[in-house]
Amino acid sequence: MKTSTVTVGLNGLNAHEIAMSVQTASRFSAEIHLTDGDRRMNAKSIMGMMALGLALGDDVTIEANGPDEEEAVQAMTAYLQGNNGTL
Repeated sequence: MKTSTVTVGLNGLNAHEIAMSVQTASRFSAEIHLTDGDRRMNAKSIMGMMALGLALGDDVTIEANGPDEEEAVQAMTAYLQGNNGTL
C-alpha cells in the first residue's frame, strides 16, 4: 500500500473537477481511497468524491493498493495539487 498526504490546490472541486479526478483514478487498476478527517471515500466513485466535499487548502490522504499503486498516488497527487493529473 502506498499513501501520500496532499494539500488540495484546485480552487474548489465542482462537478467538472470531481469527474476529472474520478477519470484520473479510474486509469489505474489499484484500489484508491481518499481520506479527509474521519471520512474515507473510493476515489473512483463520483458520488463518493462529491460527498467528500474537498476544497482549496484541505489536506487529504491518498491511499492506493494494487500493482500500479505508485503511479496512481503520483497521478492523484498531481491532479489534486492543480496539475491536471500530469506529472
